[in-house]
Amino acid sequence: MNHLGLIIKREYVTRIRKKSFILLTILMPFLMAALIFVPLWLSSIKDNEAKQVAVIDQTAEYAPLFKNTPAYHFVQVNQDLEAYRAQKDKSFIAFIDIADDLLTHPEAITIYSDKQVPKELSDQVTHLLNTYLKDKKMASYKIPGLKKIIKDSNIHLNIRTIKWEQDGTESESSSKIAALIGVIFTMLVYMFILIYGAMVMQAVTEEKTSRIIEILVSSVKPFQLMLGKIIGIGFVGLTQLFLWGIMIFALMGGIGFFFGIDTGIMTASNPMAIAGPMTIQPEASQMISTLSTINWSSILSCFVLFFIGGYLLYSSFFAAVGSAVESQEDTGQFMMPVTLLLVFALYAGIYSIENPDGPLAFWCSLIPLTSPIVMMIRLPFDVPTWQIGLSLVILFGTALGNIWISGRIYRIGILMYGKKSSIKEILKWIRYKGD
Repeated sequence: MNHLGLIIKREYVTRIRKKSFILLTILMPFLMAALIFVPLWLSSIKDNEAKQVAVIDQTAEYAPLFKNTPAYHFVQVNQDLEAYRAQKDKSFIAFIDIADDLLTHPEAITIYSDKQVPKELSDQVTHLLNTYLKDKKMASYKIPGLKKIIKDSNIHLNIRTIKWEQDGTESESSSKIAALIGVIFTMLVYMFILIYGAMVMQAVTEEKTSRIIEILVSSVKPFQLMLGKIIGIGFVGLTQLFLWGIMIFALMGGIGFFFGIDTGIMTASNPMAIAGPMTIQPEASQMISTLSTINWSSILSCFVLFFIGGYLLYSSFFAAVGSAVESQEDTGQFMMPVTLLLVFALYAGIYSIENPDGPLAFWCSLIPLTSPIVMMIRLPFDVPTWQIGLSLVILFGTALGNIWISGRIYRIGILMYGKKSSIKEILKWIRYKGD
């Protein structure tokens, strides 16, 4: 076991010292934040120059409704549409052609343009004319105060959802926020299992093709070599997750400060608690209040456990595949089933959002090949403790069994050269009794 510790240390230290690991660890949280906030910021930047839009109204009823906005200037024209189209001077970016009474012929309006009509323009025209036609239609009924009656009859409910805690207290809840949290953690588990599992396979394949494995197995048992590689790379993944967690927490605090969001001082009893004046909109305040009621300690601890279990299960698959092939190019036939299992688990998790306690979610959160991903969707919805415990026991039990099977494949495949291995032959390696 002394050799095992040395192998784990070598795999861990070698990888965390790589420039690619350091750069990815530092830059990824900023890249993720940029992917979220930069498009929002860019979408808020408006063009200073208003665009000209021609209105050809053959009814002479609707053209006066169009008022200039900072983005568009509407110009009423009387010339034929084809005449404008033939002009070389393209001063108008679009033409609104109204051919008949829209109340009786709603299809009698068309927007023409040399390019794709901007959604902002289409929505603005639609809203303007819909409002006008609705008022005109109500006026045609000649019922006094009809518009006010309809306005008063529009009821907008704001239903609060409250969760009863075991200690008798009440807390605000939101299925949308719970689903969002579940999706984020599900994608993280899926991504890390795939990335670090593939890293194990790549490391095994490189050592085999370079023939360095022949030197290593002279002093270390193949099973110890495989297990040390899996555990060492797993520690690399946990280190990266830990660093990302710290950086994202600090980054979100910085973004909140930049956008004027005061989330107050965190308390020791609840790290998400809000203890200060809010300077944000009520909707955002409610969202942050709901986030503070999420059982983060349970979710984060389960996230680590399910990541470790899922990683051990799938990385042993990848290690066996890496030992059975001659080169990276030959991994496709063995990788496809494993990748399809992960993709199926991801889709099963996404489809479980609407019914996190349904049969699909329940069984897929117990089946070890899918449980690391599907269970992360269910956790924000307060999964019973016995289901979490049973899922973890099955997952780790299956992972240990799969490591043992993969070790039997690894000990033979890692020294097998000169021919491509078939699935039938790999099954024989598992039953082989030699050391």
